[in-house]
Amino acid sequence: MGKAPLYVRIERELRARLDRARPGDVVPAESALAEEFGVARMTVRAALNALESDGLIERIQGRGTFVRQRPEPRAAGTLMSFQDQVRRWGRIPRSRLVAGEVRAASAEEAAALQLTAAAPRVVSISLVRFADDVPLAVEYACFPPHLDALLDLDLETGSLHRALHERGLRPTLGSSRLTAQRAGADSDLLRVPADEPLLVETRRL
Repeated sequence: MGKAPLYVRIERELRARLDRARPGDVVPAESALAEEFGVARMTVRAALNALESDGLIERIQGRGTFVRQRPEPRAAGTLMSFQDQVRRWGRIPRSRLVAGEVRAASAEEAAALQLTAAAPRVVSISLVRFADDVPLAVEYACFPPHLDALLDLDLETGSLHRALHERGLRPTLGSSRLTAQRAGADSDLLRVPADEPLLVETRRL
């Protein structure tokens, strides 16, 4: 197995430091961290982006970067599949595949999936989720490259959640983080105005 990229090693070191920190503690500036680790600022930025994506730090413009309250783990069973949720509402679930491919991983994706290859790849799947033909959500999912067989499945009528379980992937803990943002590029998929506010849930299992 190859050595992990620099930004991944820095991200792991910073993650260990955050375990010992308290919410509200100041995180050193990019320039200070770049000097400490002897790397370019963009390398440090990639590590910080991964930590921010996981909800461990918060960047406040004009003030700096701070430690956030760590997300509480939840039983993975509470992060149920979309199809199960919709059926509980008494409605009919359906999905439309927007894109399914193996592509280059972003820095955040590589760190989250702990990919150590020199040029990491991910299985990327994008779906629009419907209930009774009403679009409710756009789902963007990433998986390690060895799960490329997921792309051969019927993801429009089948359950991605169930497919993972059938492959022995049954996590016992997961975490989720809620944020808000404008619909933007997803507006056409959801049939809403581009400035429509959306609730965004980021899940990690």
